[in-house]
Amino acid sequence: MPHWLDTGIEYLKGVGPQRAEALKKELGIFTLGDLLSHYPFRHEDRSQTYTIASLRGDDVWVQLQGRIRPMGIAGAGQGRRFVAILSDGTAELELVWFKGINYIERFLKPGETYRVYGKINNFKGKISIAHPELDVVNTQNPSQALTLIPVYPLTEGLRRKKLENKFLVTAAQNAVNNPGYDIPENLPLRIIQKYKFIGRKEAIKELHFPQNLARLEEAKRRLKFEELFYLQLRHLMLKGFRNRTYKGLIFDSVGHYFNEFYNNHLPFELTGAQKRVLKEIRNDLKTGLQSNRLLQGDVGSGKTMVAMLTMLLAIDNGYQACMMAPTEILATQHYFSLHEWVEKLGLRIEILTGSTTKKKREALISDLQEGKIHILVGTHALIEQDVNYKQLGMVIIDEQHRFGVAQRAKLWKKGQVLPHILVMTATPIPRTLAMTVYGDLDVSVIDEMPVGRKPIITVHRQESMRPAIMEFLRTEIAKGRQVYYVFPLIEDSDKLDLNSLMSGFDMVNEYLSPPQFKYSIVHGKLKAKEKESAMNLFKNHQTDILIATTVIEVGVNVPNASVMVIENAERFGLAQLHQLRGRVGRGNEQSYCVLITKPGLSENGYKRISTMVRTNDGFEIAKVDLELRGPGELDGTKQSGVLELKLADIRHDESILIASRVEAQEWLAADELLANSESEPIRNELKKIPHRTVWSKIS
Repeated sequence: MPHWLDTGIEYLKGVGPQRAEALKKELGIFTLGDLLSHYPFRHEDRSQTYTIASLRGDDVWVQLQGRIRPMGIAGAGQGRRFVAILSDGTAELELVWFKGINYIERFLKPGETYRVYGKINNFKGKISIAHPELDVVNTQNPSQALTLIPVYPLTEGLRRKKLENKFLVTAAQNAVNNPGYDIPENLPLRIIQKYKFIGRKEAIKELHFPQNLARLEEAKRRLKFEELFYLQLRHLMLKGFRNRTYKGLIFDSVGHYFNEFYNNHLPFELTGAQKRVLKEIRNDLKTGLQSNRLLQGDVGSGKTMVAMLTMLLAIDNGYQACMMAPTEILATQHYFSLHEWVEKLGLRIEILTGSTTKKKREALISDLQEGKIHILVGTHALIEQDVNYKQLGMVIIDEQHRFGVAQRAKLWKKGQVLPHILVMTATPIPRTLAMTVYGDLDVSVIDEMPVGRKPIITVHRQESMRPAIMEFLRTEIAKGRQVYYVFPLIEDSDKLDLNSLMSGFDMVNEYLSPPQFKYSIVHGKLKAKEKESAMNLFKNHQTDILIATTVIEVGVNVPNASVMVIENAERFGLAQLHQLRGRVGRGNEQSYCVLITKPGLSENGYKRISTMVRTNDGFEIAKVDLELRGPGELDGTKQSGVLELKLADIRHDESILIASRVEAQEWLAADELLANSESEPIRNELKKIPHRTVWSKIS
């Protein structure tokens, strides 16, 4: 038998078929349950009624009560407006409407007493309220008993049909005051008692129509917890399903290649963080479960070395490894870094990209299928249908957020038995975001930089200081160092007041002229070979300055480069600025990042720039970025559907998020298949949650 919540919205008092159609079309509200889960985004405090004489200031929301006296239409054309005078015995003010004039003229009754709510406009000492909310006092209007009025998300389509907030308030009141009002509990009694939560039925009612602010907070705490609990539960159930369903390759041998490289060819001492992460990976590979691990590490923290040693573990156990990067520049960078290490072991490494010739590609694919290639590095070319391996055991995916789920899945299925997956990112992810977006992956963090690395000194300069900046670059180049100079655009734009690479080249040239100073130029419109040639000139110190767009954001490793200059830095996001800065500071010399902006930064622009100047810590920067941009804008999660949270905000609800994950872990540890009677509320709730693809899911 259908539950009361499944009752069609058209059957609710005050709605009817026509209004129901509008609610379905505009807000996706089909049932009473949909209406009650359309939560208010704020509440207006109507607990105090002010006198007109006491009003001060501007842009303040107030509630008043008084009589309407004679009124009429004033002005003409676009200035036409309807004006009414509200008097409460202490003073008078104007109520003004610029739209819906005919309706207001019919609705208002001179001499009646009204409760008025709106925002004060104080112009040259004359106080008015434009488009106030009005209620006739002493009618049966149910909202008059409320002191905290819910404010709901609306659409222009509803407003055009005169279905404003007041309509939704009345509809929600009619629903919660209905004799059949019932909300089934969806949390086990043990969890409710442990956290002293109010019941779900009570929480929903209090969220819409709270008795007071304390009760509103109780309702929010309860409903945020359940929202995050089910998000974490689904992540952990996915991970459990994967572990039960997919057999993993067992790499229990740490053999010749790993030991030979580690003991005799390691170019530098591993940091404690790298050793810890390697231990976590090695433990994964011995379990017999298919490993899916996310490796986070700031720019320059040594993720590539961890990837190298992980691939050697696969080779020691008789399997091949591959490494996929999002751009040809980054793939080539990885290939040359790994090649230098791999050739010392007598192993074979190859690279496959879109630029690989047909003849070379055919030979490479043949050797790969015969097992003659131990490590294959490449771009999207690695997932093409005809690229097959003899025995693929380890897949490394770098800058994984740049690949779609379908692309990752193609690579995952290249092995006869599913290979182990290590996805890497140099974009630090705050803990709360990692728990929500990557909740089904094991996460490792390299939170330590190699010994001897000096923190990059970051400074903020305005365009007027360019001569001094150029003199500083001249000094650094005279020391034998090199410089990156980054612009936001390739060519000038009529629409954007930004410095472009083309005009910027001429500008830099004026200060640092050839032949004394040599240049390379790299941007997205160059062909792959042209980019590679320009990069190699800079890498081999045949040029002093690399003028580029953000194409160099990842995958460029030139230890001799000591200065990163970023023009129009206010136009870049924090994550991008941090990535660009990470191109320097890779040698033992002091490095610098110069952020050049136009005057008059916005508040957010100033916060981004000042954060970059204050800290080099990628995780702290990511936390500020999360605060400024919100979770939906970071790391591709907006398209994922994972963070469609109605109440919880991972920026501010970390303690609730952590508690919900702990409870989900403990519940599944005790009842993995949710078969016990105590798990019945959870089983019932999971049936109602629509299936969504988890964004971090590899399979």
